[in-house]
Amino acid sequence: MSLCGQDTLNTRKSLTVEGKAYDYFSIPAAEAAGMPGLSRLPFSLKVLLENLLRYEDGKTVTVADIKAIAAWLKDRTSEQEIAYRPARVLMQDFTGVPAVVDLAAMRDAMAALGKDPQKINPLSPVDLVIDHSVMVDVYGNPTALARNMELEFARNGERYAFLRWGQTAFDNFRVVPPGTGICHQVNVEYLAQTVWVGEEGGKTIAYPDTLVGTDSHTTMVNGLSVLGWGVGGIEAEAAMLGQPVSMLIPEVVGLRLTGRMQEGTTATDLVLTVTEMLRKKGVVGKFVEFFGPGLDNMPLTDRATIANMAPEYGATCGFFPVDAETLRFLAFTGRDAHRIKLVEAYAKAQGLWRDSATPDPVFTDTLELDMGTVQPSLAGPKRPQDRITLAAAASAFRTAYPTADMAARFAVQDRDHTIGHGDVMIAAITSCTNTSNPSVLMAAGLLAKKAVEKGLTSKPWVKTSLAPGSQVVTDYLAAAGLMEPLEKLGFDLVGYGCTTCIGNSGPLADELIAAIDANDLTVCAVLSGNRNFEGRVSPNTKANYLASPPLVVAYAIAGSMAVDLTTQPLGTGADGKPVFLADIWPSPAEIQSAIVANLSPEMYRNRYADVFVGPQEWQAVKVAEGETYAWQDGSTYVKNPPYFEGLTMDPPGIDDIIDARPLAILGDSVTTDHISPAGNIKASGPAGTYLSERQIAISDFNSYGARRGNHEVMMRGTFANIRIKNEMAPGTEGGVTRLMPDGKQMSIYDAAMAYEERGIPLVVVAGKEYGTGSSRDWAAKGTKLLGVRAVIVESFERIHRSNLVGMGILPLQFKDGMTRKSLGLDGSETFTIKGLAEVQPRQDIAVEITRADGGKETISVTCRIDTADEIAYMNHGGILPYVLRNLAVA
Repeated sequence: MSLCGQDTLNTRKSLTVEGKAYDYFSIPAAEAAGMPGLSRLPFSLKVLLENLLRYEDGKTVTVADIKAIAAWLKDRTSEQEIAYRPARVLMQDFTGVPAVVDLAAMRDAMAALGKDPQKINPLSPVDLVIDHSVMVDVYGNPTALARNMELEFARNGERYAFLRWGQTAFDNFRVVPPGTGICHQVNVEYLAQTVWVGEEGGKTIAYPDTLVGTDSHTTMVNGLSVLGWGVGGIEAEAAMLGQPVSMLIPEVVGLRLTGRMQEGTTATDLVLTVTEMLRKKGVVGKFVEFFGPGLDNMPLTDRATIANMAPEYGATCGFFPVDAETLRFLAFTGRDAHRIKLVEAYAKAQGLWRDSATPDPVFTDTLELDMGTVQPSLAGPKRPQDRITLAAAASAFRTAYPTADMAARFAVQDRDHTIGHGDVMIAAITSCTNTSNPSVLMAAGLLAKKAVEKGLTSKPWVKTSLAPGSQVVTDYLAAAGLMEPLEKLGFDLVGYGCTTCIGNSGPLADELIAAIDANDLTVCAVLSGNRNFEGRVSPNTKANYLASPPLVVAYAIAGSMAVDLTTQPLGTGADGKPVFLADIWPSPAEIQSAIVANLSPEMYRNRYADVFVGPQEWQAVKVAEGETYAWQDGSTYVKNPPYFEGLTMDPPGIDDIIDARPLAILGDSVTTDHISPAGNIKASGPAGTYLSERQIAISDFNSYGARRGNHEVMMRGTFANIRIKNEMAPGTEGGVTRLMPDGKQMSIYDAAMAYEERGIPLVVVAGKEYGTGSSRDWAAKGTKLLGVRAVIVESFERIHRSNLVGMGILPLQFKDGMTRKSLGLDGSETFTIKGLAEVQPRQDIAVEITRADGGKETISVTCRIDTADEIAYMNHGGILPYVLRNLAVA
């Protein structure tokens, strides 16, 4: 893919760094060419502007597009659609496997059209990090890492062989093997460069490092001044095949940071506070950019922690500009010295450099946070934006679950302890959010050391685990002498990857599950992750709390959310005296001293020197050959999807929807976890039945995330979350609906298949914030395969709306305060939507609702196909057929 367009504005300039010449496309030159004020743009918009300057060709990117960003300064908002081309694509294996499945299927479809399958090949660099497949089966002992990795390869050998094929079959495609770390931490510590370079026409071109990723927490890299955000695998596949990301120029909300963090608070407390603030503000679909004097004292690892949770506060990204701390981190993590010099020179030449003298950018709106006001916090029990102070956590739990008898304790078979409401069953140091930050991990280790010295232990019912996002983490914890005390409290290393936060927490002991179920206990998980949605962490923990790593350790010792850690003891020490959290909480000086003494650039260089080699198990995986994939009959992991069956060169257009039935009517904050679960596969559900019928033992079901390469499993798991509530089937929980007009209650999958047999199209109706959470393409793919033609809601989360369009599903939004409740919908209605062949972006269209008694009502809704490019995708039946047809004639 070409790096440069025609440059009619003459902004191409040259920059020399240590004797090496680089061409670049100058923002100051564009300002001098008649677009005053560009220097005051938010830094994140400057990155978009450079992208347009570089790719301006008079077709996909015009001078008018560039001038629209300049005009943004007047109104600080824009309805201009632009074509944005990120430099690269990042994937993790849960989302990466189905993406590679789609690419393999596209090669088959290309061959079926009589075209060259090699036309399906990434044009942009793609890195896939295998990090989501390890599960916490074994914990609390020194064999946990080896045993969990052994089980991981046994369960996922077929998927890994498929990825090894992809690694050899596709150009520009690299795979970081299992056991290395979490994709976002590997990205921040190694892959990201802040300034990217490429060769074209004998010239070296320098430009901002940008990316899209198939995980919503791709945003973490914005802490390193790399503009990136999560998209569905569908959009990522299009981007890697050369299709620009079609987007509106975003609003940019500035968050001014002042002050310093108080002793006793952590970066986790800060990000939970930021998440709460920005959710209340409302930043969905917007960029957030951080500025102010608080940045002068903020480590880059804290910035990455804040940037990571952009999906939780709803923003497209949370961006931090380049400054001296950026350079320090690049050097500390072992980046090339010349590249660091280039980052500094390029940022200063482009006006992308921030220091204390830099004028504040112009923003759409601003907020301010004095970091000195941040208090120790958790978030829960169901959403990451629901922050509670540590001091209020115990009382907040009682308030959330008022019927739970906190005094009652219940026996556990074959154990000499009891359990009760509020007990912490899982305490996990996990996820990219916090394990990228040495300050909170050193704090956890130091707290564990002091706890062990006092004679404290974790409660026997707590499943403890340490799953860092990088091998460097255990290197520095070991160097500091902190692994041993963590292990004494049960926090043995269980793997390098995303475990508990994605639902790979592994099963609780059978006797604990039996006691929980028999007594209907509301028990808890505490994890240092970013997601705590219902049914995600574990099917057995109803209440899930996000917390800093040191608080995770503290709650493992206390054993209960009902304990007030600020006033009650964690336990009794070896001397018989009570031990309080304040007694073992490490000071900032202790934490900083441990970091300075035990972290070094050599640790990063050593660990990433052979990052693509992987363990012996990976190297032993057999690699298939061939430009097209040889699909295996009977595979339950990797299956050729039906998206391109019967595809011709003629786009089908958008058909009207006539007499569609609702498959589900849902409430507010329906997450992509509710729509497409990532955790355990229920044996009695449609997906479990499918696997059992193929002689797969329940112990080998693995997770929905690991099965995303098989559409038969995933469509059966769509809307099958154990906590989802369908208002069409009141009083039920799980993937249940009523088949209409019969009224018979059955699984959503079975009902969808019955409707398909009858030739009846389907719709889904829901409330606010539909599709919150992960950038999960299967939430749209599964919806499509169930026969859903349209989704009508009060509001969408950004990524899921885009994914629906990418699969050819019509997103519609209620207007003027209208809701499913104000319309009195109960699922007995039918919906007709006409005139779709001529629909335009954000057009108001009519939906005719026919009631069970024959009465009719026509309402006006907004079509949330937002851009002209998205209209084209819908006309082709989705973005991938659109790209395939274009590549076929290229």
